[in-house]
Amino acid sequence: MVEALVAAGIAVGSGGVVYALAAARVVKQYERGVVLRLGRLKDSVRGPGLTMIVPFVDRLRKVNMQIVTMPVPAQDGITRDNVTVRVDAVIYFKVIDPADAVIQVEDYQFAVSQMAQTSLRSIIGKSDLDDLLSNREKLNQGLELMIDSPAIGWGVQIDRVEIKDVSLPETMKRSMARQAEADRERRARVINADAELQASKKLAEAAGVMSEQPAALQLRLLQTVVAVAAEKNSTLVLPFPVELLRFLERAQPSQAAPAAPAEPAEPAEPVKAPVAPPVAPLAEPAAAEIPPAQAPVEILGEDGEIDSPKNL
Repeated sequence: MVEALVAAGIAVGSGGVVYALAAARVVKQYERGVVLRLGRLKDSVRGPGLTMIVPFVDRLRKVNMQIVTMPVPAQDGITRDNVTVRVDAVIYFKVIDPADAVIQVEDYQFAVSQMAQTSLRSIIGKSDLDDLLSNREKLNQGLELMIDSPAIGWGVQIDRVEIKDVSLPETMKRSMARQAEADRERRARVINADAELQASKKLAEAAGVMSEQPAALQLRLLQTVVAVAAEKNSTLVLPFPVELLRFLERAQPSQAAPAAPAEPAEPAEPVKAPVAPPVAPLAEPAAAEIPPAQAPVEILGEDGEIDSPKNL
C-alpha cells in the first residue's frame, strides 16, 4: 500500500514537473508576450521574466520591443524634372503595442518594408533632383509621415527615416560637374572684381593723401627701393616719379614758344655765295676797251691769285 502511494506520489510529482516545464515561459527584458488562449487574445500582455501558460491551450507570441533598423532596397524612379535616379534609404521603427502588432498585421516588419519602398518611390516622383540632393531633411520628414500613418494601426511607431544615397547617371554627373565649375568660376570672377573695386578705392584715398603731402610719395619711393634691394638681385628697378614727368610736360610748351622767331635766320644762308662769280663782271669793261685780237686772258691759279696775262 505504501509502495503504491509512493509510486503515485512520484507519478504526480513527475507529472507536475512536466506540466511546469511545459507551462513555463521566459520573456526577456526587451520582449513582451501576447497570449492567445484557444485562438482568443488575452487582455493582459505578459511582461519580462518567468510567466506560466496553460499547455496545449495557450500560445505565447513574443514581440521584440527594440528599435529595428531596416534598410530599404534601392528604388529606381523618375523625378519631377524628368531625371532618372536610384535612391536607397534606411528606416528606424519600434513596436509600441504588441497586441496590435500580432493581431492587426501578419508580419509587421515585412509590411513596414513594403510601405517604405512604395513611399520612397512616391517621394522620388514628387521631388526635383535638387531637392533630393540638397533638401533631404524635408524629404525625410515627408517620407516618415507617409510611412507612419498606416503603421500606427499596426502598433508600430516610425522613429525616423533617412535617405542614404542618390545615384545619378554618368551624363548627369558630368553635366552637374560642369555646372559647378562654371558657378565657382563666376563666383571667383565676382570676388576678384570686388577686390579690384575695393583696392581702387583705397588707392584713390592714398593718392589723395599723398597729393596733400608730396614728401609722402618720396618716402614711398624709398620704401620701394629698400624692399627691392633687400633681395639678392643684380638689377635694381628705380621707379620714375610721375611729378617729374608732369614738370617736364609743363616746361616743354614754354621752351617751344621762343623758338618760333628764329626761323627767319634761315634765308641768311643763300647770302654766303662762292666768291668766284663776282670775278666775271670785271672782264666785261676790259672786253669793251681792248680789241678782241689783243685782249689779255686772265687765268686764276689754284691758290686764287691772278697769273700774268698772255696775248693770244
